[in-house]
Amino acid sequence: MNKALQLFDEQYILKTYRKKILARLPQYKSIQKIQVEQHKSLIWETTYHVVVEYVTTLKTKDDKKETISIFCSAHSSEPRKNVYESLKFLCKNGFNDADKKKLTAPYPLFYSKYFKGTFYVGVRGKNLYYYIKEKKFKDIEFIASRAGAWFAKLHGMPIEEAKNFNKDNSRIKTVKPGMDYIFEKIETAYPEYFEKYKQAYERVNQQEKKFLASTDKRWLVHGDAHPENIIKMSGGKIAVIDFTDLCLSDFARDLGSCLQQLNFKITRHIEDGAYAEKVKKIFLESYLKNAKIKLTEDLEKRINAYYDWTTLRTIAFFLTKHHPMVERAEQLLNTFI
Repeated sequence: MNKALQLFDEQYILKTYRKKILARLPQYKSIQKIQVEQHKSLIWETTYHVVVEYVTTLKTKDDKKETISIFCSAHSSEPRKNVYESLKFLCKNGFNDADKKKLTAPYPLFYSKYFKGTFYVGVRGKNLYYYIKEKKFKDIEFIASRAGAWFAKLHGMPIEEAKNFNKDNSRIKTVKPGMDYIFEKIETAYPEYFEKYKQAYERVNQQEKKFLASTDKRWLVHGDAHPENIIKMSGGKIAVIDFTDLCLSDFARDLGSCLQQLNFKITRHIEDGAYAEKVKKIFLESYLKNAKIKLTEDLEKRINAYYDWTTLRTIAFFLTKHHPMVERAEQLLNTFI
């Protein structure tokens, strides 16, 4: 039996991790019950990639009941210890519920070496993508503005005590699954697209390489900035989730990636290019204001390069997924000269 199946057993979790959970949440004195919800359950004979939510009812010190969501993210071949270390670092440096600007992140509990998984208190709310699909314009604009502030805070954090939590993610060339892997896949299956795709990919790779060689400065970068990872919680609080790709690199990556994904999602679901531009402007202006920087020509070029890179990653996803979406990939590829 694959050991990952134990992560979906309520009684096993209660028995095995009750003490660990309570030790890290001293405001509670007991766990009343746990309800398991599956978010990702890719389980094979011996390998797995799972994300499990435990809707957990606890009793406070003054005998009140509260419900929180505890998550486990576990991967048999990609240990999630970096996620735990990332969340610990963010928590230590001000991303928590006490933040006056209401910018937060999940709260780390512990890392399980046995499961190669991280347990953490998740955030409750709906993501920006939900509001885009529902065409809730006021919410979209509010979240975009606060997200700009969130990323400005992340990028402004001191990195002296930080480590490169995901070294492979620090460069376009080595971001998994890697350029060589993507090139091989596309050249084999879609040779008619390969040269144009490769040229665009090499161009943005060289731009990044040139910038990073020009300076020793690095920033904490989320690495997967898109609407599904930006959560609106109650009380106007904004959280960003999924820190698998947190690394040290050029902060322009998060900006380019988020802007591209905002454009992609909004034009697809709202079908209004002008509105997409408005939301992108709200996000970027909020970022620049909170980061207290100006949009220089150099920064704009770097943002545009990462914007293109994110488009290329989307194209690769469409072409290499189990059921390829060639027409959508071709539409995006045609945006490159």
